[in-house]
Amino acid sequence: MGWGQLMAPVSVDEAGAIATISFGSGQRLNALGPGDWEDLGRAVHGLASIPSLRGVVVRGRGGVFCAGSDVREWDGTPDAEVGRTFELLEAALQALEDLPVPTLALVEGVAAGGGCQLALACDLQLLTSTARIGMPVARLGLLVPATFATRLALRIGPSRTKDLLFRGPMLDAREAWDMGLVTTVAPDEDAEAALEAILDGWREVSAASLRASKAAVNDGLRLLTEAGRRAPKGPAVDPNEFRGRVEGFLHRHRGTP
Repeated sequence: MGWGQLMAPVSVDEAGAIATISFGSGQRLNALGPGDWEDLGRAVHGLASIPSLRGVVVRGRGGVFCAGSDVREWDGTPDAEVGRTFELLEAALQALEDLPVPTLALVEGVAAGGGCQLALACDLQLLTSTARIGMPVARLGLLVPATFATRLALRIGPSRTKDLLFRGPMLDAREAWDMGLVTTVAPDEDAEAALEAILDGWREVSAASLRASKAAVNDGLRLLTEAGRRAPKGPAVDPNEFRGRVEGFLHRHRGTP
């Protein structure tokens, strides 16, 4: 019995030396609750020690990546519990970043907030041409930690990162690619072929070289990434506006499946 039969809503399927982590059901844009982030982290940890592994693909089910955390679970929840969700989310992302093999996020539909961070925690991002990605977290009164900002800034620089966090736009795939936020864009109908082309490249080279290349890049950036990880944890939400903004968001989206 494989991982995919044992775990839900997060599953891991191994095909040769490539593992695919799939999550969600396609409903509510695959917004994830605390338990889902915990399951995702557990799935990643289960892959870390497999010596034959060459790469990992992360993708959402139902033709959509991830809209971040499930805002419904924050309605009436104490601020500390929202902070706990951030901790579980961040633990899963760091586990993904710490995998010794290349990782790729296949982003369809939307990658927003925590979903954007999930895509950026992967080494590469393959977006379909109709996908959108962004960090509209200020609209809810969420307070981003240093790790969130660092994942953006390492790719697009501090000024563009601040602009994206200040305004919270959702970028289309071409905009994200033009600024260097993501690595590949493919037509929706060609996404699977584009994914296989990338994976074929991983299969054709030395497995030891793949791991060494990832380690070399990550080691060179460690001063920046570790500083973010060690930064003191502040509050996760704006104590004055978060509740009202969550209520407004849920009111606007009430009845959305």
